[in-house]
Amino acid sequence: MSGPPKRLTMEELDRLCRNRQAAGAAMPGYVGPLARHVKAGDRRLLRLRYDDSPAALRLWSFLLTEEERLHEARAAGKKIVGTMKDLGTVPVMAYALPNLVAFYPDGAWWTPCVMELSEGLFGIAQSLGLGDAFCPVRAMAGAFVNGAHFPIPDLLTCSVGATCDDFSAIAQRVESLGHPILWWEVPSRRRPDPGEPAVVLPGGFEAPASQVALVRSELERLRAALAELAGLPLGEAELAAGIREANRVRTILDELRRLAYMAEPCPMPALEMLIAEMLAIHFCSDRSESKAVLSELVDEVRRRTARHEGVSAEGAARLFWVNPVADLRVMNLVEDCGARLCGTEYLFCHALDRIPEDLPPMEALARMALADPMVGPSADRARRIIEDVRAFGAEGIVISRIPGASHCALEGAVIGRAVQDELGLPVVELEVPPLADSMWPNLKTRLEALVETVLAGRVR
Repeated sequence: MSGPPKRLTMEELDRLCRNRQAAGAAMPGYVGPLARHVKAGDRRLLRLRYDDSPAALRLWSFLLTEEERLHEARAAGKKIVGTMKDLGTVPVMAYALPNLVAFYPDGAWWTPCVMELSEGLFGIAQSLGLGDAFCPVRAMAGAFVNGAHFPIPDLLTCSVGATCDDFSAIAQRVESLGHPILWWEVPSRRRPDPGEPAVVLPGGFEAPASQVALVRSELERLRAALAELAGLPLGEAELAAGIREANRVRTILDELRRLAYMAEPCPMPALEMLIAEMLAIHFCSDRSESKAVLSELVDEVRRRTARHEGVSAEGAARLFWVNPVADLRVMNLVEDCGARLCGTEYLFCHALDRIPEDLPPMEALARMALADPMVGPSADRARRIIEDVRAFGAEGIVISRIPGASHCALEGAVIGRAVQDELGLPVVELEVPPLADSMWPNLKTRLEALVETVLAGRVR
């Protein structure tokens, strides 16, 4: 592309794709116009604005073809593991075996947004007793019923214990429909008592050694189940190799985040960064290709940074975003309102941290699982957010509440107060439903007000 980076409509991005195809540019076979996904029902794609780089085109094509990859894996004789709720732990173990592919059925929570409620998943969930009082992840239950959005896994796992109450209830309903689940427990992470043996977890939290030992014993049950499913041993060497490969993905993503969130002007839009960060959780069902996709994004961001080019104006308000949005279109509002993304915490920061390679693999994985921000005190999560806000130089905080999500009821207020008390930065909380069109003027006004507050604060 020539000229400064722009954000494109879907039609414009598809024109870029066709031009590259006509010019004989080297592209993976899954890359193609997004219009094909609109024909399949993904109508929200028509309302989004996309980065104009080939790297972004590859990212979106990779994301939107995951279901095809899963069906291809099954046709090739691989076993499919549905890894619910842990967000980043079990997939590292599963991908250590060559004939297993892992994915998150949880990802169906975005289907009502992407298909603009035309798929009927919430209606099915309602018929199962999972109404609007539940988090949008209830769409997952509907997806298990109609079988139209992902292949039914050969093995289902789900972390339970100190996890979202909504998710636990929804997963139990899924099991009652005839989908057996291998449950494994993660205790509520607590601070060690004085004199109690403790360990430091990835990301800096501390936990009692006894809790780590419990999680490790639970992961051993998963290890045995994965090995049985694969018909192959899952030994220390295989796990260590799997951890190294996962860390390669996390290292590339860490560089992307550092460059994108700290360079001035901002070299990559908020929407593409949200999608890129999600790849760390389960590699979008292809670990090797996820590395290639992220590497191309890093190369693009490096080029833009070297040329001092960005997708927002230089000096745009620097916002830190907490929690993923149920409606992807809301991330376009960041640039529309004159801001830029400057750090994130999307509930899975433990999947971004490097897994220790100097420990026995199962010990390292247990520590990572217990580092999940959702299994510890809200004050711990607030502390990490404050540290990242400082590191990235953010000037304002956006906390997007997820309607019906039990963990969002009070946690946003805890985080907001902590940020304001310690850093004195403005905070806004926004509730974002799966389709936010009716709330668009309100969301836009509140983000614009935050931007004005940030910019006014600079001149005091």
